[in-house]
Amino acid sequence: MHVLLVYDITNDRKRAKVADACQDYGLDRIQYSAFLGRLSRNHQEELMLRIEKIIGKSSGKVMLVPICDSDWEKRLETEHA
Repeated sequence: MHVLLVYDITNDRKRAKVADACQDYGLDRIQYSAFLGRLSRNHQEELMLRIEKIIGKSSGKVMLVPICDSDWEKRLETEHA
């Protein structure tokens, strides 16, 4: 299943660690604080637990949005160089 993970984390060091965790799980950075990729449900839960440990008591918000294959096929994209 495709997932979109976005975050707003105030602590620079923790924000960088969250980005590293996303990349460790094979997600691709599509914006500074947004990642996209395929993750099984188990890996989604593992990643969110890992992120919760990283953030700890710091302020921040992380949202992981699963995208079913039929909705993924309907996506619209544009890219400009």
